[in-house]
Amino acid sequence: MTIKERYDGCLDYWRSQMPSPTTELHYDNPFQLLMAVMLSAQCTDKRINQISPALFEAFPTPQVMAQSSVEEIFPYIKSVSYPNSKAQHLYDMACMLVDKFHGQVPATMQELTQLPGVGRKTANVMLGTVFNQPAIPVDTHVFRVSNRIGLAIGKTPLEVETGLKKHLSPADQIKAHHWILLHGRYVCKASKPDCLNCGVSRFCKTFNQKK
Repeated sequence: MTIKERYDGCLDYWRSQMPSPTTELHYDNPFQLLMAVMLSAQCTDKRINQISPALFEAFPTPQVMAQSSVEEIFPYIKSVSYPNSKAQHLYDMACMLVDKFHGQVPATMQELTQLPGVGRKTANVMLGTVFNQPAIPVDTHVFRVSNRIGLAIGKTPLEVETGLKKHLSPADQIKAHHWILLHGRYVCKASKPDCLNCGVSRFCKTFNQKK
């Protein structure tokens, strides 16, 4: 099977199942999504969606958050992973948005990754989901599934991102991120992939090696 056949098969299946995929995080504006994505690191989207309404209400803008303190932010996020460091990152991020970006979430990789607590994966989520730019955020699901299926083989998230971009059109990139992520979350799980009920198993390099 060629790499093109593998991509075509997977994309055709996912496109038929989820024509308009998007993030499972709840948000109403770029600032809210940025906070949610920052908090979601090593935490479930379900947990973030549980705590985010109160957080968003208390801190509706970067200006309001920048005028608060880490101690005021912490109670709203204490149930997520690493709440101390994340509270600090949220506060520092809001301060930089106000001081350097006029209170607006920037729309470039270079600017986004200047924000405290924002790495390449978070920046790519913002670029693709909010600003409709070609982007492939590589989280643990995307990294695992891309290697397993054989879409992109890499030892680092950047290697996988580069491999995926090589074979995906700009128009497909952000959708493919969601497709691969959701496939990893619900089907191709880390410890127990559900290969028998997987719609793309016939295109999967690992599955076909086991036959």
